[in-house]
Amino acid sequence: MKPLVLFGITTFLALTAIPIQAQGPPQAPPGGAAPAGGRRGGGGFSAAFPQHAAADPAMVERGKALYGVHCNFCHGSDARGGEGGPNLLRSDLVLNDKNGELIANVVQNGKGDMPKLNLTNAQVSDVAAFIHSFRVGGYDESRMVPPSILVGDAKAGEAAFKTKCASCHSPSGDLKGLASKIADPKQLQNGWLMPVGGGGRGGRGGRGGPFNVPPTTVTVTQASGQKVTGRLARIDDFTVTLIDSEDTQRTFRRDGDVPKVEVNDPLKPHKDLLPTYTDKQIHDLTAYLVTLK
Repeated sequence: MKPLVLFGITTFLALTAIPIQAQGPPQAPPGGAAPAGGRRGGGGFSAAFPQHAAADPAMVERGKALYGVHCNFCHGSDARGGEGGPNLLRSDLVLNDKNGELIANVVQNGKGDMPKLNLTNAQVSDVAAFIHSFRVGGYDESRMVPPSILVGDAKAGEAAFKTKCASCHSPSGDLKGLASKIADPKQLQNGWLMPVGGGGRGGRGGRGGPFNVPPTTVTVTQASGQKVTGRLARIDDFTVTLIDSEDTQRTFRRDGDVPKVEVNDPLKPHKDLLPTYTDKQIHDLTAYLVTLK
């Protein structure tokens, strides 16, 4: 065997052996205080980065409620990633954040596929306090998955459905048999909070999923009056890119309101409703939707 190949295999085995040899974290002393040195635990990833200090329990509770409404459906109830959202516990930005000062920029302005959220700096600090309450470590020591998310009241959920959802959806119409199509309650909850658009990432493909959500479209009206409509691929202050009916990508430069750009986002009603839900309503609605079989 060539020396270079042997070195590569040896290095790989050494790296992959690290998690196996890593010792579990020591037990915290009474009161939950971290071990001396500002770290909570033994080898591996948990020792590679200092743990966050315990926050005010009231902040953590407020942050938990805000996280459940705004973040859970993408990043998961344990912050380890959900429906398309990344693992927040392994994020460099989150790891280096102290009180929400780094997280705020992303939350309030959006980034990539993540829309901006209308949260104040104080609210972002509360959300950060909740995220930082998770232990940063390897394996599943950070995971805090509840035995079941079905803890709501189905009757109360039916009442909430009538006031918040019935204008667009019907349990005997478009949502008939929904729980049979999505057997996992967690996936169902994530799905109704923010269904996946039919255009997929970048407006390409077609994945409306069980909720059958059409893609976001955009109409560009040029100075000549000619209108071009297609699936929205990208939009910012300077350009808008769409995929037309012939599956051709077209990009238009923007200068203020010229050309006129009209976006039709079928998920806008869901996005508008997100800030209005209470944590209880989310659980109640999920408890009701699982009965639609």
